Amino acid sequence: ITDLWGIYSKPVPADSRELWTLFVQCSCITAVIGGLFYNWMFASLEYSRHLSVAVAVSFSLLLLLALLLVHPARCVFSMIMPTLGTKQGRKLLFSTCVMIAVVNITPNIISNIKTILQVIKCICKNSSDSLLNSTALLEKVSWEFGDAIQETIQSVYKPMNGHFRFSLFQNSSLIYQKMHLAGEKISREFLSVEVLVKDSIRVANRLAAGLFVLYLCFESTWYLKNYLTNLRFDNFYITKKLERLAVDGKAAHLLVGSPKKLLRPTGLKLSWEEVVLCLVQAMLVTVALTLMLVVVAMDHFAFSVADTAVRKAAQFSVVPITLHIKYKVSAGWIMPFLFKVFGFPSEELLLGDFDRNYNHHLNFSSAHCRISPPTPPNPSVLLVLGLLFCILYSTVFLETYARRLCRRIAASFFQSREEERVLYLYRKLSRRHRKE
Repeated sequence: ITDLWGIYSKPVPADSRELWTLFVQCSCITAVIGGLFYNWMFASLEYSRHLSVAVAVSFSLLLLLALLLVHPARCVFSMIMPTLGTKQGRKLLFSTCVMIAVVNITPNIISNIKTILQVIKCICKNSSDSLLNSTALLEKVSWEFGDAIQETIQSVYKPMNGHFRFSLFQNSSLIYQKMHLAGEKISREFLSVEVLVKDSIRVANRLAAGLFVLYLCFESTWYLKNYLTNLRFDNFYITKKLERLAVDGKAAHLLVGSPKKLLRPTGLKLSWEEVVLCLVQAMLVTVALTLMLVVVAMDHFAFSVADTAVRKAAQFSVVPITLHIKYKVSAGWIMPFLFKVFGFPSEELLLGDFDRNYNHHLNFSSAHCRISPPTPPNPSVLLVLGLLFCILYSTVFLETYARRLCRRIAASFFQSREEERVLYLYRKLSRRHRKE
């Protein structure tokens, strides 16, 4: 592995064997990166298959040429890998989490809301049907009430039809049509909102992902540029070359009593500034996790409400309605007196009481309603999001070590510059020791 890395980090291959080895290495790297790039575009960013293949192949060919012909490009590309463990890599991972939530969780929430609206529509339709059917009962009541009056009063006294005239505007087809149009309008509005939200978040996520990838390349290039041009940049590590230089100059005491800012690149020790930075980044990741948990909770809540609505609608019992009609007339002493005055027969006025009950049932649900079943949350999506956030938290504490790895990569590609940086740090420590 050391020999392969030495060939890969050389500015120019020494012979044809090293050239062929470098070509095989670069080909393997570009093949793997091209496959990952295609999967990222097609699965995460939801580009078309043909566009993803074309872009991935073109990117792989350009990357192969850059790695073979440009030595600094190999260094920058190698530093991109540990840079994924820094803040920019976390942004890229969070962008992936957002896209997974948009593609899998948001449609689930909207589907369950549609199910709830379908239940409400079914209840409204069946209750209106039942109420319209109850008008026939009212017509029956009015007709029987009129018959009772006719049977009570003789036709000589009441030469007219005693039935009540009961009329009702009952156009059920018009009511159903209006309810259907209202339901279709709500469905179209929900569909348009769903499409708008998904398209907007998809476009924003694509732009953010592209910017993050470009920034990864920019950050690696910026680090390499500062490493090559600024001797003080990221130069506070006790390396083996610095120890060897101190031993040769009989100044090993400089490293024994070295300032606290000097660290060993292979050690696990973190400076106080690095610890504070890790805690701040962990808080930001926690905020992002909280927002994602809110979306997941909304998914579970929508499913719970939809499932309860469907089950309760199926369990709705028939509501009995009883119409009690009680009618009683008392003539008193006025009617017999009038009969005597006007010469009518003085027989007793017979007015019977009317006391009857009419039963009806209201139905709020029906087996003929088209209600889509509620969609439960996908546990695999939750598992993927959980794993991604575990990676996000791990990158918070690995960011410092990723930056140290970037320094080691740059030092292996530009060894002469690393010697100049070590010499600069040694002279700086010597001057500080003489002043003390």
